[in-house]
Amino acid sequence: MDKFHTLTQLLDNAGCQYKIYDLGRRVSEIDIDQFKAVEENRQPYPWPLQQHAHLSISFWQQGNPPWIWFLRLPLDERGLLKQAAVGDFIKYVIEAMGATLNSAPTEEEQEKLAANPYTFKPNDDKMAIFHALLRHQLSLPASQYYEHAQHYLTGDTGWEQWQGVGLQGLADVCARIKQENNSTLLRKALMNLPMPPLYALLGCLEHCTLPENLSQRIAERLENETDQPEPDLFLISALIRALSGSDSILLSQQLKQLLAVQKLCHPEVLVAIAGRCWNGLADTDLASQFLLRLAETEDQALFNQLFADLVMQPILRGIMLQVLHGQADPALVEAITKLQQHARGQV
Repeated sequence: MDKFHTLTQLLDNAGCQYKIYDLGRRVSEIDIDQFKAVEENRQPYPWPLQQHAHLSISFWQQGNPPWIWFLRLPLDERGLLKQAAVGDFIKYVIEAMGATLNSAPTEEEQEKLAANPYTFKPNDDKMAIFHALLRHQLSLPASQYYEHAQHYLTGDTGWEQWQGVGLQGLADVCARIKQENNSTLLRKALMNLPMPPLYALLGCLEHCTLPENLSQRIAERLENETDQPEPDLFLISALIRALSGSDSILLSQQLKQLLAVQKLCHPEVLVAIAGRCWNGLADTDLASQFLLRLAETEDQALFNQLFADLVMQPILRGIMLQVLHGQADPALVEAITKLQQHARGQV
């Protein structure tokens, strides 16, 4: 049991093939060599959320269906995996499945493995798009809901006939965005969908890499909404999240336009930007403007929470610290001072 220090050592030793996805922020595949570097503490976890790595490991041996672990592993203040937690989880696995990972655990062992402190259950939206992306990547067929969702998105059955459309079907269409006519279907549907299926669809798209023409259509819908006399801030939040997989220039442009208008920077919109579009803040001016809008909400707890989350992102750490130490705006200076007082109080 002592010879396995990492999960990939265990999987490689058992002759498994495997895929690793981040499920904390956007549902994104993690390169296996990158994950091995994370496991060996040679680099921080790429997409931390609340000082944890939320990830899925799907593994299988030749001819067998995949097992999936959903893991929530703690990180230290530098974003490195806490090795003791990984070691603990490996012990649970070996007790339940053996080191070869080819014995099916008994019901009791399965319960024990499922009840360990490191597993978690992703929400339904993430579960749907994760399964859709994984099945597509493993060249497995889409779910039984796929064709019905495709047909609905043509508009031929009427846009109001959405009640029978499964979330999994919409996720399958998004995961297969480059196949068949799916990108065109989605582009045309975006301007016609009633709110419930539109929100469901946008929730799937936020985890996908978007073709340029679809990104442009979402940006048009976003600009239409922000121009309304009474814009729907929850729809704006969903649309900006959906743009997180778009070209970085388009995303930066949309973030700049949103952050330029104070009344659009509702906490819900700022949380959406921090949670899904953090890559777009890898620019000192945009990061500074974002933190200013956050300070202007006068919600110090939210400021502290989102700053702590963003400064943990490896690509943003240097930028966030630069903004922290170089501010002149009174509202932001005050929020940063309170943040520092809060941090000192916790030490």
